[in-house]
Amino acid sequence: MKLLDTDETILLVTGTGIAAEERDRPLAYWLKGEIDQRGASHPYRRGIVVGDAWYVENRIFQLNPAITIGGPGVNAAARELSETLPVVHTEEDRVFVQMGTSGEATKVCLWGADLAATARAVQLFVQDGMLEEMLGRLWRPRPNGGGVYV
Repeated sequence: MKLLDTDETILLVTGTGIAAEERDRPLAYWLKGEIDQRGASHPYRRGIVVGDAWYVENRIFQLNPAITIGGPGVNAAARELSETLPVVHTEEDRVFVQMGTSGEATKVCLWGADLAATARAVQLFVQDGMLEEMLGRLWRPRPNGGGVYV
């Protein structure tokens, strides 16, 4: 049975250290809820929360759209992606939203200088329409007439 679709299922990647698990994973599950709601019960238009070690070690899953939560110091996936993704929003050099364009359009890094700043990055990503923008690029109408699930 297929559990995810590399074109539509979004991986929410958090660090695997204790601090990241305690602080960033709840943010990832909140964001997962926002994504799942917009997926309108479509089986693959959803989020799956995973740890950075799993993501980095399994290159095949790096084909999936991904949102890293937590900074490069606590999240190995964010460390890799933050070097190439452009910053699309920042606040006082404490809050960072990095989002791919064109070739990396399905990759996002949300992080901050501390837990509150990381939470702010996640909040901004949803409230300022960047999540909708990402989903609009990913979730297209199906050729079989399945409609749009955004």
